[in-house]
Amino acid sequence: MYKRGAFLHWYTGEGMDTMEFSEAESNAQDLISEYQQYQEATLESEDVEEYEEEAAGEEEQ
Repeated sequence: MYKRGAFLHWYTGEGMDTMEFSEAESNAQDLISEYQQYQEATLESEDVEEYEEEAAGEEEQ
């Protein structure tokens, strides 16, 4: 909605600057990227653990 400029007049009319919106959007995008990195790292470590468990099971046989 920010990209369309929807409802911005309500906030700028109360004294907010449009730069505050772009900064907030940037912060949100950074946070999303950080969470995606953590998720990918978690998935990769789970894959490694599963591989190690499978390899240990094969060695016992």
